[in-house]
Amino acid sequence: MLEVRSLAIPDVKMIRTKRHSDARGYFCETFRRSAFAEKGIPHDFVQDNQSCSERVGTVRGLHFQHPPFAQAKLVRVLRGAILDVVVDLRRLSPTFGRHVSVKLDGESEEQLFVPKGFAHGFCTLQPQTAVFYKVDEIYSPAHDGGIYWADPELAIEWPVKAPEAQLSPKDRTLPAFRQLASMFE
Repeated sequence: MLEVRSLAIPDVKMIRTKRHSDARGYFCETFRRSAFAEKGIPHDFVQDNQSCSERVGTVRGLHFQHPPFAQAKLVRVLRGAILDVVVDLRRLSPTFGRHVSVKLDGESEEQLFVPKGFAHGFCTLQPQTAVFYKVDEIYSPAHDGGIYWADPELAIEWPVKAPEAQLSPKDRTLPAFRQLASMFE
């Protein structure tokens, strides 16, 4: 059984799958294209990605790809926990520039669906956090983009302060939200 609910930005969805547990552990089906399509998420995912972050306070993002290689994502945590954040980059959207954040962890059956036109990032809440996500377009370095994670204009309440955040060199130098050119109409 698949439960899908919209968040404060309605195109962003929380997805819960049913977990079957017994003495061995558990089993759950995390994706079936037909079931997702029935719930209004008819995406064909073409690439799977996984990251492992060693330390609490590791920030990855806020990332996106420019059209025509814009990506929708289906994100879940395999181990540990994250604060997952998405920012609406669709200039004509009533929620343009707003964000939603949710906690995802390896114990729940929850996943986050991030449509095209959003920047995505997360901060680890536990050590050794492993995140798995599907995307519906291949990675294209020429179309890679991002926003500075701690841009005050976005007013995201991150669980880590900038001096303590673990960031890649690339993420340290991403532009502010106001510096983005219009790319998602």
